[in-house]
Amino acid sequence: MALTAEDSIIVKKTRDLCQTILDHPDFQTLRKNIDQFMADQKAQQEYQSLVEKSEQLNHKQHQGARLSPQEISDYESHRDRVVNNPVAAGFIQAQQEVHQMQESINKYLSKTFELGRVPNDQDLEGGCGEGCGCHH
Repeated sequence: MALTAEDSIIVKKTRDLCQTILDHPDFQTLRKNIDQFMADQKAQQEYQSLVEKSEQLNHKQHQGARLSPQEISDYESHRDRVVNNPVAAGFIQAQQEVHQMQESINKYLSKTFELGRVPNDQDLEGGCGEGCGCHH
């Protein structure tokens, strides 16, 4: 369904929701944490390096190889450096909270389309609906 001129109220309400999110003090704090991270090259490099190391170790395990105690120790040490960096930790927390917010909004929208009405609390309990992949 493409939005047409008749659907402009949907676009307006969507923009209103976006503005409400942007104006919320919690979101402003999240945004500040993300911006601080984006301004800190060292924190970004440490975080990206940790992500890459994690992917490498996961790939190695997926291939059936065992991780050495040294690899595990190096990874844990690297992870500790990242999570103990306040800028990186703030970014990780902000990422998680933004993701949860997106999931909540998507859950409401999906249930609305599925049910043909605004979902109530009981409708939203226990999962996102058929085919969401969350396995609730």
